[in-house]
Amino acid sequence: MSSTNQSTTGQRDEELWTIARKRSGFRRHLFAYIVVNSFLWLLWAIMGNSSRDGIPWPAWSSIGWGIGLAFNYADAYLFHSTNSTEAEYQKLLKEKNKL
Repeated sequence: MSSTNQSTTGQRDEELWTIARKRSGFRRHLFAYIVVNSFLWLLWAIMGNSSRDGIPWPAWSSIGWGIGLAFNYADAYLFHSTNSTEAEYQKLLKEKNKL
């Protein structure tokens, strides 16, 4: 890659790196979720399927962690605003210049 091409796409490459890092993190998070929750449900099944109020106890872990996993997915795949801080700074700078 030439130095001219690197300088014009430097910012774009940083954004792609950030997106790739978030997606990789999500996949690790998903793997941990599957492994741990599978173990908890297996443990629940081996211990005799005890439940309180009709809800199996591993469901609380699956639901709570699943909500966090959903937010992690949204951040990695749906919202690609990696420059939100820069955009906010530019907005404040424009407001300051209007004064």
